[in-house]
Amino acid sequence: MSLHISALPSQIAPIVLMPGDPLRAKHIAEGYLDEPELVSTTRNVFMYTGKYEGRRISIAASGMGCPSIGIYSYELYTQYNVECIVRIGTCGSYFEDIKLYDLINAEFACSESTYAKQAFGINGNKLMHQGNAFEAIRVTATQTGQPLINCSIHSSDVFYRAKPGLPGIVTEHDCKVVEMEAFALFANAQYLGKSAATLLTVSDVIPTREHISPEQREKSLERMIRLALKSTESFKV
Repeated sequence: MSLHISALPSQIAPIVLMPGDPLRAKHIAEGYLDEPELVSTTRNVFMYTGKYEGRRISIAASGMGCPSIGIYSYELYTQYNVECIVRIGTCGSYFEDIKLYDLINAEFACSESTYAKQAFGINGNKLMHQGNAFEAIRVTATQTGQPLINCSIHSSDVFYRAKPGLPGIVTEHDCKVVEMEAFALFANAQYLGKSAATLLTVSDVIPTREHISPEQREKSLERMIRLALKSTESFKV
């Protein structure tokens, strides 16, 4: 057990898919894995382990924001022998040409967050995906005919902001969408020599205010979930 995870080390698989919402972790584990086992419930952050096409996979919630995913992914990497974590979640599009339900494969995460600097002395506001998971997702999407946008994303520390318009970091690095966790995940993986990727479904188009309803989210994320699970066949762990 770690400080924030109550599973035994043997109960977590080397590959972890990490949605933000604990109830989404439950939905994925019970809907897509064979023999899912609930292995941690500390702070109601659910973590499951089961099998997908015979491969052992864990599904673990991350919570919201860089500090939360930073804690859980660090403990999974360092105390549970996890080799690869893929964040699977939702994002908002900054531009009208990126539509609801589009799938985003994050090549770089860009952020104003001080997480990487304060934790590991990593300078700069742009971090790359780590390991081969990004490429495995890209290739699997091509092989299965799934449209996929490979691009830089904005990992924001704020959900609400007073000043309208695009944040400077978006134009600086040509970020297409915004979410809140990938930057910390990539920082942990870079520091620890692990693998990390982020696969997202567009749930909001910010300029038009289009959005997926809470009722639509479960079914609308199926393409992302299946792509992430299928891609694990090619992960090097």
